[in-house]
Amino acid sequence: MNAAPLKTIIPPALRRGDHVALIAPSGPLNADINIGMQWLRDAGLRVVCAADIRRRHNYLAGVDSRRLQELHGCFSDTNIKAVMAVRGGFGSARLLPFVDFELIAENPKILLGFSDLTALLNAITFKTGLITWHGPMLSTIMRVGRPALDSSLVVLGTCRPSPLKVKGLEIIRPGQAAGRLMGGNLTTLVHLLATPYEPNWQQTILFIEDINEPPYRVDRLLTHLQQAGRLEQVAGVIVGGFLNSDLRTLADIELIWQRVLELTGEGVPVWANFPVSHGIDNVMLPVGASVLMDSGAGVLRFQEDCLT
Repeated sequence: MNAAPLKTIIPPALRRGDHVALIAPSGPLNADINIGMQWLRDAGLRVVCAADIRRRHNYLAGVDSRRLQELHGCFSDTNIKAVMAVRGGFGSARLLPFVDFELIAENPKILLGFSDLTALLNAITFKTGLITWHGPMLSTIMRVGRPALDSSLVVLGTCRPSPLKVKGLEIIRPGQAAGRLMGGNLTTLVHLLATPYEPNWQQTILFIEDINEPPYRVDRLLTHLQQAGRLEQVAGVIVGGFLNSDLRTLADIELIWQRVLELTGEGVPVWANFPVSHGIDNVMLPVGASVLMDSGAGVLRFQEDCLT
């Protein structure tokens, strides 16, 4: 049984002149991020990263101890105000047994990423109460363009995000639900089950997305969550993008929507076609923040400040 939620820790907002650290806690960096780094500088931020940010150890961005050292170094450095992952892949979960959660709780700052970072984001929020940020990483921002970065920086500079009214949102099951945001990449999230780092599912608003997973494999993951008793605990479900390897929406995406309906209770609102994904649409979401799903208005409302 997971412990009760901790008191929420709200990190400081990002301001012009602040230092932003780039880290590689998962797979090795395989893209040119120089333009993205310049975009950050153009926005008035000071960008720092390790000289060996492109290190490689098989399918990882260096051995576990080096990636852990990088993470801890960013949180212990009082000059750094935000920590942004450069890419996902795999590797974050390997770090969890060695993460100094006390260090992170005592030095709250923005931690931003998605995909494999789902493991770090949710584990840190669960273990410390710190609001973490699910959103674009530098390598994906490079792919979709500077407007994605600019909109992300607006959110990270604002104490409370504006209500999210999504064009093209599908209300699969209407209703209102309030709870704390939790989720991210579905595959990574399921792999946290029965570990000491599994988040508390009770009364959460669960958001999920994935890539290159056909409907039968998504069904397997969702069925696992339901049979483990997790889906019966959530207050609402937000289904994001489920894309193929070409970053296109799966042709039979509605099979996934239907399966979510089948596995959740009648009083649980379910939304789909929400812009959280490995593709162009990947809005910033504060993991651990209190939100309201307002199906009548088709709006996700943030009920508290997420940054100070």
